[in-house]
Amino acid sequence: MTEHKADRPHGSGRPSRPGGPGYDRDSRSGRAPRAGRPPSDPARQAAYEAIAAVHRDDAYANLVLSDILRDMGLSGRDAAFATELTYGTLRALGTLDLIIADAAGREVSRIDPPARDALRLGAYQILYTRVPAHAAVNQTVDLVRSVAPGAAGFANAVSRTITETPLEKWLEKLAPDYETDPVGNLAVHHNHPEWVIRAFAESLGGDLAETARLLIEDNQPPVVHLCARPGRADAVELAEEVDGVPAAFSPYAVYLNGGSPRELSAIRQGRAHVQDEGSQLVAAALLAAPIEGRDTRWLDLCAGPGGKTGLIGSIASARGAEVTAVEVAEHRARLVEQATAGMPVTVLPMDGRSVGRDPDLPEESFDRVLVDAPCTGLGSLRRRPESRWRRTPADLPPLTKLQRELLVAALRAVRPGGVVAYVTCSPHMVETQVTVVEGARRSGVEVDFVDARPLLPPGMPGLGAGPTVQLWPHRHGTDAMFLAVLRRTS
Repeated sequence: MTEHKADRPHGSGRPSRPGGPGYDRDSRSGRAPRAGRPPSDPARQAAYEAIAAVHRDDAYANLVLSDILRDMGLSGRDAAFATELTYGTLRALGTLDLIIADAAGREVSRIDPPARDALRLGAYQILYTRVPAHAAVNQTVDLVRSVAPGAAGFANAVSRTITETPLEKWLEKLAPDYETDPVGNLAVHHNHPEWVIRAFAESLGGDLAETARLLIEDNQPPVVHLCARPGRADAVELAEEVDGVPAAFSPYAVYLNGGSPRELSAIRQGRAHVQDEGSQLVAAALLAAPIEGRDTRWLDLCAGPGGKTGLIGSIASARGAEVTAVEVAEHRARLVEQATAGMPVTVLPMDGRSVGRDPDLPEESFDRVLVDAPCTGLGSLRRRPESRWRRTPADLPPLTKLQRELLVAALRAVRPGGVVAYVTCSPHMVETQVTVVEGARRSGVEVDFVDARPLLPPGMPGLGAGPTVQLWPHRHGTDAMFLAVLRRTS
């Protein structure tokens, strides 16, 4: 069975075997420092371990770093510094590798993975933070000595070479000329792969100036958004409780000013959950679409890990509706069950494409259907910085095939007169407009597009000409969520 979400590990993601002199071939694991003198700063050690896990194990930074900070007992300023170093290094990886390769006189693929990750961490501190250069160099050498002793001298030489040139001069040296290669120039200056920039630019109508604004916003640390669950919490009251701010658009969203969401009683008690404001808006839009007749059977076809289902389930409680939540991965189905405890939600651990082939998913049976389709996740690069380097264009064909199949299943599951919301956290045209049109064509049922713009809160800027909506970090402060709403007419 196929897993249904964007944030699946793809490929091994493991570095190639190193070569060349000056490297410790016995320390390729990249695991926590064990040999030699340990680094003096636990925040840097935590960041290194998180970065190494991302590259060694295809781990997700937000998940592995949280565990590392807890295991090391780091909090407050140390935890904040470790978080900045981890996310910043992963975000700037492409440009850091260009600079390290130039300073080292060899491709980064030839550097032993533990030394390479430590050098990346050190280069980020030298070039992108206010850490004094000498401190960054010394800490980097100490770290390399503990994870790859044979490469300590090499790391010292490379780090000192990097300090000799400020970031602006490195960018001038390594970036292509904007007039002849604007995409290549933006890639080096703003730390995004060229294929991603081209996809963004296409969705933005070819406007490279606006694309650059999006790239800049993508590189900003995102604010944590909470969702106050209707019937269990009020957003204004929750904002006061957590020292946050009510959101600009979603009536359920709160912007958290700082701190760990895990520590909030509202989260522990199930009165709220962490969820990007854009995700809240597109889920609520499905429930705002007008329909005639029965409105009590709702379906979430790709429910894991349960954020949108939790919001829909809360609203269902107040409106007398029942939700069927489908999730193919059993461990994620369990997360959906936990997220919707006490709500009128039935979780089915099955493939959403089995509509019409399984008695629990009969055709023409649901009034509203949400397809939160698996995608490249290019719309959430602020929150998952490693994804920009992990994803490749080769990911698109299998994903878009699955997206079409799920949309076809949703259009067959909804009754005539009911509505389907197709949602992705990606602005890539192939995953959005192309998939919607092709999925509707292949479904064999008659559908009309519903203008999604009036289904969002009044006054939202930059929603385009409709009928679909693309949200953007630089326009709306949300992840780049795409929304299409279709009404089945026969």
